[in-house]
Amino acid sequence: MGLAASQARFLGLTARKTNVEFEGQQINQQRTTLSNQSANYYNDLLGMTVPTPPSVDSYTKTVYTFDDGALTNEITALIAQSNGTYTLSYLSKWQDDYVPVAASTSIINVQNGMYYVGSTPLRALGQVDGEVTVGNSITLGGKNYTVNNDENGYYVENVTSVKGMIPCTAEDIKNFEYYLFNDDYTSAERLYKDEATGGFYKLDDDGNKVNVSDVTEDDLIISLWDGTNGDPDEDVTLVQKNADGTYSKEGYEDVISKQYLTQEQIDSITNYSGAFDDPVFSTMTKDQVDAQIREEQAWAEQLEAKYGVPADQWYVRYVTDTTTGEQKPYFYKKTEIDSNANQVDENGNILNNINCYTIGSDTKVEEIKAIEGCRVERDSSGRFISIHIPNNDGSGTYTQYALTTTTVTDQDAYNDAMNEYEYQKYLYDQTIQDINAKIEIVQAQDKNLELRLKQLDTEQDAIQTEMDSVSKVIEKNTESTFKTFG
Repeated sequence: MGLAASQARFLGLTARKTNVEFEGQQINQQRTTLSNQSANYYNDLLGMTVPTPPSVDSYTKTVYTFDDGALTNEITALIAQSNGTYTLSYLSKWQDDYVPVAASTSIINVQNGMYYVGSTPLRALGQVDGEVTVGNSITLGGKNYTVNNDENGYYVENVTSVKGMIPCTAEDIKNFEYYLFNDDYTSAERLYKDEATGGFYKLDDDGNKVNVSDVTEDDLIISLWDGTNGDPDEDVTLVQKNADGTYSKEGYEDVISKQYLTQEQIDSITNYSGAFDDPVFSTMTKDQVDAQIREEQAWAEQLEAKYGVPADQWYVRYVTDTTTGEQKPYFYKKTEIDSNANQVDENGNILNNINCYTIGSDTKVEEIKAIEGCRVERDSSGRFISIHIPNNDGSGTYTQYALTTTTVTDQDAYNDAMNEYEYQKYLYDQTIQDINAKIEIVQAQDKNLELRLKQLDTEQDAIQTEMDSVSKVIEKNTESTFKTFG
């Protein structure tokens, strides 16, 4: 029994040792895999490109300019030719001091259908064609008229009622009366139209219908009866059938005629103190107001040309310049104000600020391209100091211009490049952090596996020691057994 037990114990220890060795092999395989992952991460780090900040020099260039009176010209291209001349292109810039420019937005207030900025009302820009009397009123012969104008001058409209033939209404047609006269028109018989058949009939003494054959509307006299005037001539209105099948009746129609005004009458109705409800006109004479309106119309044309809004679709208000005392105009698009006028707060202010424009200074640019035959002069460093441009008069002469050299940095482009660098640097740093975090995880896993492997080594040593001890016991038992039976 001792020998058998020892052998069973030895077999159990052998199995345990085999399991420990197998687990150790698995751990080594896992550590190899982790080592490969870690190597891949380090390779990723080595393959990354470090972002470099942009250089200001990359966005800086040398610009040559020359002045021609009030114009400043910036050279954009100077191409050398085989004959020693140059082809020149440049931008010509100048300051225009009297053009429409954008101003600060305004808060518009709506009161009784009128628009105000503060207490100043808006009015239509250049609202009349160079005159100020149109739309005003004049009293002639005790009657009030509205003044208009056309190519012939100022006029008022007179309305006169003239008797003639006017169209019949549908109600008139329902009330037509038909009469059949005898040959000498000394007597007539009342007929009625049968709406179902279109024919005519009369009524006998008993009120019965008696059809009248061979009678059409062309054979009858058509009339309308009023009966309110007490006069048969006024109460009866004759009707005629037109060639197109419509009907006309006697009546009065309004005829409009133009009564042109004298200069004395025109001057009598011109009231500048209240013109347009605009205080800027309160101290102006007629000629000054006319000139102001013409100037406004010129502004309206400029606004239309620059912003694409028709000249008659602008409002204007004037603000006194506290420095110069001049009245400065401010313009607003009618469409923009009208479209927002239904969105107001409790004080009547339009909720959206309205874009505003005024007359100011603006830089104009014109590009001049490919002037051939130009010559240049350089200094000892090779930098251009003057340019000779041929005159276009056939004389073969040149005009010389001194060149001014400046160094210009495209700050916007540089800022964009710097922003891109900061973004790429952030991505680079973030990627580095992510890879380092993954490497730390791999290292921690490898450390755990290393500790487990050491534990297995210790366990294997203990098993081997015990196996050696059991092997000696088995050997002694075997030796003792053979001696007993020997």
